[in-house]
Amino acid sequence: MRKERIDYLSFIRDGRELGIRQKAELVVKLSLPTIMAQLTSILMQYIDASMVGHMGANASASIGLVSTTTWLFASLCSAATAGFYIQVAHHIGAKKYEEARGVMRKSFPVVLAVTLVMMTIGILISGRLPGWLGGTVEIQRDASLYFLIYICFLPVFACNRLAGGMLQCSGNMKTPGLLNSLMCILDVIFNGLFIFPTSTHQIGSVSITLPGLGLGVKGAALGTGVAELVIACMMLYSLCVRSELLHPRKEQGNCDTKGVLRSAATLSLPIALENLITCSAYVMVTRIVAPLGAIAIAANSFAVTAESLCYMPGYGIGEAATTLVGQSVGAKRREMIRSFARMTTAFGVVIMTGMGVFMYFAAPFMMGLLTPEESVRTLGTGVLRIEAFAEPLYGASIVVSGALRGAGDTLMTSVLNFGSIWLVRLPLGFFLARQYGLTGVWIAMCIELCVRGTLFLTRLFRERWMKKL
Repeated sequence: MRKERIDYLSFIRDGRELGIRQKAELVVKLSLPTIMAQLTSILMQYIDASMVGHMGANASASIGLVSTTTWLFASLCSAATAGFYIQVAHHIGAKKYEEARGVMRKSFPVVLAVTLVMMTIGILISGRLPGWLGGTVEIQRDASLYFLIYICFLPVFACNRLAGGMLQCSGNMKTPGLLNSLMCILDVIFNGLFIFPTSTHQIGSVSITLPGLGLGVKGAALGTGVAELVIACMMLYSLCVRSELLHPRKEQGNCDTKGVLRSAATLSLPIALENLITCSAYVMVTRIVAPLGAIAIAANSFAVTAESLCYMPGYGIGEAATTLVGQSVGAKRREMIRSFARMTTAFGVVIMTGMGVFMYFAAPFMMGLLTPEESVRTLGTGVLRIEAFAEPLYGASIVVSGALRGAGDTLMTSVLNFGSIWLVRLPLGFFLARQYGLTGVWIAMCIELCVRGTLFLTRLFRERWMKKL
């Protein structure tokens, strides 16, 4: 006889008790699909980076130069979506399903309007951006075109993130996880089509011709954008048609539009500030690295890609923390809020400690997959091994931030990130880069991440954030 599956997430909404084992099972259940999607995403990014890496250091540097700015624009759009899907988590936790659907309906026009403004700004600055970042003349044109194409797909990214966030906060982690994994596969396929020219390969007696447009660096941005577009359509279908909780039913009542927008602004603005603080600091780091030359820019970009293999599991657990804490807040389960916040943090620290050990020993292999340039590989391996020591506390900061976000405590996370990055990483990175080059920049990063993790853990265990609940 088939064993009936128990929906432990409904226990939160129904006021039923959960034991330690059941809570742990729920954390794992919600985390694993997102972790697998994140890991798949990074593995596919490895392949993407390897494709561009084989075009030479300048091609890699042109993408690496503007990558932090693309993160900045994407993160600001992502912040606009968070203000809505956190509300959905709270409403579902309180069993207010009509209100949750009302928030979902109001969210898309607002998010698209914000994203179109961001896209317009990006288009206007795309021509001058590489020069502002200190890129050398030979990489500026490709860097500018890559950024321009990427930014034109920003509304697609926002719809994808919003729909995925809504599904995750309703407890459906599986669908976004599977679709994001599929997106990475499509990204590789489209990148192969757009980056390289048509080529013929001989396998034994069989000749295979692979079509290609030969667009180079521009093709990398276009391939990623088309993959995002395909998955955004599928994500929206899953949300608006397949979701049992969030399907926009005809019989739902009116929604307090002003209240929804006010709550969205209250939740999103601190997150946007946090992302602006974080990503603008990354842009400043790029500005510090750029004068060190194309080798340093490429090594920095590849090392960031390699490191993301380790910290993306932390983000997967952080997403689970947002859902679990958010629904517990809606259900007014204070003890469960505390329990899930601490349990997910422990999971994150343990997993990212293991990933840090892996990264230290596997650094040469990881960099070898990304580039054939020996100088880039050697420099990247060295900085990765420095960063490995920061992974446990970095994991703590990621998961605690997700838990606090689920509780609506978004302002303090912004303050902590600002103090850590702008008062520790940037001054220290600027000073050490002058003496030790790229290695000094990553030493500063390692120290800052340890400071950040300590600050977030202190915030978690002092529990001042719970006084607002």
